[in-house]
Amino acid sequence: MILSGQSALVTGGAKRLGRAIALALAGAGVDVTITYRESGDDAVETVDAIEQLGRRGFAIECNVRTEQSVRDAVAAAVARHGRLDILVNNAAIFESGQLDQITVEQWDAVFETNVRGPFLFAREAIQHLKAVNGRIINMGSLGGLHPWADHAHYCSSKAALHMLTKTMAKAFGPEVAVNAVAPGWIDMDPNPTAQTQRMVAKTPLRRTGSPEDIASAVLYFASSASFITGQIMPVDGGLGL
Repeated sequence: MILSGQSALVTGGAKRLGRAIALALAGAGVDVTITYRESGDDAVETVDAIEQLGRRGFAIECNVRTEQSVRDAVAAAVARHGRLDILVNNAAIFESGQLDQITVEQWDAVFETNVRGPFLFAREAIQHLKAVNGRIINMGSLGGLHPWADHAHYCSSKAALHMLTKTMAKAFGPEVAVNAVAPGWIDMDPNPTAQTQRMVAKTPLRRTGSPEDIASAVLYFASSASFITGQIMPVDGGLGL
């Protein structure tokens, strides 16, 4: 319970990596608000799992691309838990496509979710975070560090988020530390695909990452990295080497 009494907001926290992050924070003593857009049933289950860990959970529907929706989500989280110590910008679009076939609508949707969303949440939350010397953890990607030919819009958006992380670290210090976790190949399918097997063969640790691996990195930045800011931490088993 190293973060007992604190409050966190995890965007896109209803399922997959967001759920793992929310539960890891709850396990460390944090009351957790999650946002969701279309995963209402998953959000209910995640809130129930948070409360089974003895913490208060709360879910709010939010479109991270919309200014008013973000403003309402931050206000609701603070009203519910009385404070905000940790912001995890996890909500994202992961999409593949041939570069010369990506539409403007696809490009804009990815950037609006993956870059505008974290900007809006940080801007709305910063005064609450400064009041408690809080933390912002952005979910970057190995794709923001290395170019993937079939994910040009995704990789570009995550590279932008990495730079935004560094900019936030300078802008929001000394009160708030800002860092990013950059996951490598995370496969939550119990039946590995051929692509997963290829990635495992390229990874020095010879496995894919798990949601718990990513949640542990987030928990590190949330709890023990008080003199670390502006950093991008790859959690990739060495895949990016």
